[in-house]
Amino acid sequence: MTTGVHEWVCCVKVATVWTEPASARELDAPGISNPVLIADWLEALPYKERLALCDENRVQTQLLYGEPVLVEKIEGDWAKIIAVWQPSKKDSRGYPGWVPVKQLKKSKCLNPIGIARVAAVKAQLWDKEKKPLLIVPFNTTLPVISEDASYFYVHTPHGEALLQKKYADVAMSMEQFSRRSAEEVLALGEQYLDLPYLWGGMSPYGYDCSGFSYNMLKAGGYLIPRDASDQAKSGEEISIHDMASWKKGDLLFFANDEGTGPVRHVGFYYGNGQLLHSPSTGKTIEIMELEGSKLETEICAVRRYAV
Repeated sequence: MTTGVHEWVCCVKVATVWTEPASARELDAPGISNPVLIADWLEALPYKERLALCDENRVQTQLLYGEPVLVEKIEGDWAKIIAVWQPSKKDSRGYPGWVPVKQLKKSKCLNPIGIARVAAVKAQLWDKEKKPLLIVPFNTTLPVISEDASYFYVHTPHGEALLQKKYADVAMSMEQFSRRSAEEVLALGEQYLDLPYLWGGMSPYGYDCSGFSYNMLKAGGYLIPRDASDQAKSGEEISIHDMASWKKGDLLFFANDEGTGPVRHVGFYYGNGQLLHSPSTGKTIEIMELEGSKLETEICAVRRYAV
């Protein structure tokens, strides 16, 4: 069934965007359910099957609760979508892929007074009776309907909900969130040290390398492309040969064949010759010394977004 193009929103805490409906395997059932059981899914996913998310091109990216998408068509239980908040060279409108229809809901027209973005690693949403509704991850962004001294009253796919102000930033639009310094962006990233890598990951349940840089900079008020190859072409270009000109918070990009191949990895320069990054399947977010590492010989670009 073709639907034309409508704006829908993600209605689970994290929805994985698959390359094709057939990309999801039987063992991925907890990750394509509603409510999604993402922690259970990842905990039970063996290394080989987790690696296949990348090596077999099964997963593209992820959506956070309330994130808007364009639905191009619905085929059976799956929707072909565009993630409009995730710039990509794959589509001028955003990041394309497939999501189970059950993890989406049609959005409603609103006149919000602003938008709130979760600034904590995770935050509790409450219903209007102040009973627990849903735990939502870092960077979840929802329209604000009203507020009182302690809460933002937000519109969600489950109706009106309450979000404690101490766990959120607020702005009039996505482009108007306060910009944080590069040091502050790095401090956000440090919250996730030792978090296991997840190909396509865009949440505190697991980030891939460019999902990590995208999300930390997004929380810092900078909207950048989703993938490393696109991130390497934006921002301010910094010389790769003059390490003295690199500043903490710059993005370092890496490529095979001693930096001459396509961009394959990204991380934050941490100063003092160190890198803060989400390395690869089976590893965790870390700060590492570049000197003497394979990555030292693969640097192909340095870009500055935060100052």
